[in-house]
Amino acid sequence: MFNIKLAKFAGFCYGVKRAVDTAKKLKSENPDKNIYILGELIHNMDVIRELDELGIKTIYEIPENGDGICIVRSHGEAPEVFEKLRQVGFEVVDLTCPDVKKVQQRAIELAKNDYFVVIVGKPNHPEVMAIKANADLYSDKVVVATTIEELAPYEAQIKSHRKVGVVVQTTQMVSSLNLIVNHLNTLAKEVLIYNTICQSTAMRQKEARELAKESDLMIVVGSRKSANTTHLAEILKDCTKTIHIENDTELDKDILKGVKNIGITAGASTPQNVINKVKETIK
Repeated sequence: MFNIKLAKFAGFCYGVKRAVDTAKKLKSENPDKNIYILGELIHNMDVIRELDELGIKTIYEIPENGDGICIVRSHGEAPEVFEKLRQVGFEVVDLTCPDVKKVQQRAIELAKNDYFVVIVGKPNHPEVMAIKANADLYSDKVVVATTIEELAPYEAQIKSHRKVGVVVQTTQMVSSLNLIVNHLNTLAKEVLIYNTICQSTAMRQKEARELAKESDLMIVVGSRKSANTTHLAEILKDCTKTIHIENDTELDKDILKGVKNIGITAGASTPQNVINKVKETIK
């Protein structure tokens, strides 16, 4: 018999819940209008399919002619994307997560005040791309890095500029931030840090570590495209035996052999019903 414990901070964060609920509400209030989302609203295909069945379509490119409402997802977009959406005829609804908006604003402030801006995050992640695009409007000294190695090409510039400002992708690991900041302190005279990791991410990671201490196996549930979910799995692999699955169909009986205490956590874009199904399947 398994002893299964589910993390309290597992599943939708408030920013994701707000985006999903608002998208559904927009469709119910505008049944005759086309509703589109530019890019996947969240990193979960079950939710994307559910929205599609409701008539809320995901698009990956801006069409030549827009007809109806286009939602900007929780990751945010570059300012020119908002402008282009309006130009082609869309009514734009901005569902950028408020925490992501704060990071964008901090990056803009740093750029305006002549700081060399370092964004700690994954360069190809949509949230980070939007943060950088906002800061790029005010400075040509904006870079993205998650490791010291990725900072190496900019070290001469940083030393000569002497004044560095740091912001962080909301779903990053604190350990990545600390490594970058410690290194920047050896290069720059002034380092101004805004720890913009969202509270939900920080609490989720802290709780998962605690749960891992009393678990023979940790199961992290969520999309492999989700940054906060993959970071959870990375963190927990240093604590105990850990697997990362997208849903219950990926559970393997062999992984449960010899296991008694199982901890389950999930990313911020994982629906509660997917988490529940994993628990039921284990039982």
